[in-house]
Amino acid sequence: MLCCSKIPRVYRRYDEWEEVKFNMWGGVDNINKYLEMAIKFTGNHKLYGLYMNRVVDEWPVSCENALTDYSINRKAWIGHAATALAIKCPEDVTRKAWKYLTYEQQVLANKEASVAIARWEWRYRENNNLCENVGNEVLSIWDT
Repeated sequence: MLCCSKIPRVYRRYDEWEEVKFNMWGGVDNINKYLEMAIKFTGNHKLYGLYMNRVVDEWPVSCENALTDYSINRKAWIGHAATALAIKCPEDVTRKAWKYLTYEQQVLANKEASVAIARWEWRYRENNNLCENVGNEVLSIWDT
């Protein structure tokens, strides 16, 4: 039986979040330029997913703070974070870009987000001894 319980909520200080350094909560001078870039970026689910996984690998503090909060839309968060990492685009512009994607593009992007979040959860559980029955054979799929 695999461990599926929620990870306990962890709060990290705002000034520790990696996302802040990548303008996730900032602004831009040319919103239309960033909107166009965000539409193109988020519409490419493979590239988008690659950056979601980079967030998982490169932003441990932000991920712990956001992905242990089950009250937020975690798929949206990882997508906003990926766009911030890739093109320093604020989350409000990424949110607007989402509305321009086709339904199929949204479905594919959400699948990428689910995989990245699951990968983070498995690794977090293993690193923090939150579940005795998480096997290395499962983790090795994502770590290759």
